[in-house]
Amino acid sequence: MNQAQIGGLDEQEFIENNVVATEQIVAAMRKHGVSYFVHISSSVVHSKAEDFYTSSKTAQERLIDTVTDIPHVVLRPTLMFGWFDRKHLGWLRRFMDRVPVFPIPGDGKFVRQPLYVGDFAAIIISSLRNKPVGSFDISGLEQIYYGDVIRMIHDTVKPRAHIIKVPYRLFWLLLFVYGKFSSKPPFTTSQLEALVIPETFPVIDWPGLFDVSPTPLREAIRQSYLDPVYSSIVLEF
Repeated sequence: MNQAQIGGLDEQEFIENNVVATEQIVAAMRKHGVSYFVHISSSVVHSKAEDFYTSSKTAQERLIDTVTDIPHVVLRPTLMFGWFDRKHLGWLRRFMDRVPVFPIPGDGKFVRQPLYVGDFAAIIISSLRNKPVGSFDISGLEQIYYGDVIRMIHDTVKPRAHIIKVPYRLFWLLLFVYGKFSSKPPFTTSQLEALVIPETFPVIDWPGLFDVSPTPLREAIRQSYLDPVYSSIVLEF
């Protein structure tokens, strides 16, 4: 169960895609006698952020917790990146090629725990094979400042943009104005507000629990953004 509304400005879209759709999927699983499922939740259920995504994913996980008649595992990934990403780090990486300067809000010292999607896919495969039951926080193992992640991507792909720091309030205002002209902005003011919250998420031994070898962050960035075939493909919805 991996469907989710992850961006946008309409709260009802988050409710319909993250909560109502989940109710219907659970009903369908019961009707057809599904014996096990993997639910993709999110680390935001632990977050202090207050936005449509956080509230709807929290409601979604509470709904899944009531499904006691079908064995399942709940996986809570942190910020993910990798092939085909139209948002988050993937969008920022492509943005670097389109502009002469790349802005970082404030001093960029917001701790992130990016999770490589290749590692997370391996965890899903392991879950389907071994059928663990319970809830697991799947956090990126390396804590790093947001600004340092951007610089690591910049050093890897060597884009045309030069990195500059922009005062937080100005950055927020620019996103606000952009949101007035775009129905589906890739980065919103609420996401910026969540970005600067000083918080980290639980780290467990998911490599041992799921028998998955973690990919070092710099290598994961190289695989994501320098692949000759897949790095340029973006899934649009």
